[in-house]
Amino acid sequence: MVETTGGFTSEGLALEARTLVLTSLTQAEAVEIGEIAKAIATERALPIAIEVRLEEWVVFHVSLPGSTAENDSWIARKARVTLATKNSTMYERVLAEEQEINWYEVKGMPEETHAIHGGALPLNVSGIGLVGILLISGLPQIQDHLLGVEVIAEFLARKGELN
Repeated sequence: MVETTGGFTSEGLALEARTLVLTSLTQAEAVEIGEIAKAIATERALPIAIEVRLEEWVVFHVSLPGSTAENDSWIARKARVTLATKNSTMYERVLAEEQEINWYEVKGMPEETHAIHGGALPLNVSGIGLVGILLISGLPQIQDHLLGVEVIAEFLARKGELN
């Protein structure tokens, strides 16, 4: 077995994605997810940028102290991956590592415009699929991903929907 970034497996990340499915995602709910992320990050003084999109429409964005304009570039590159694949960027990275492939060459998506670095998590709605994306940039990619998981889990818990 190939050692992967963060010790994740594609199977484990796929299970995680199936666990974090929403029953709905309105504009107000997307903003609420952003606010949850902002509150957690502010409490921990994390130097990150956070974005929530409904497909390509940015409905929430905040750049917290310590983040830079470069984080917005990372967010855009990560978002393109999730829009194209419907998967988290961490899943795409780990799957490529397990398969020992150059993701950018195989997918025909240049690294200049796409980034398979953790921090983009699909916001999937039951029975529909990808409706939005939670994007985090500024921490090491594993922490970006784990923070995203924590935020979505908190949102689901508040709605009484966490499995």
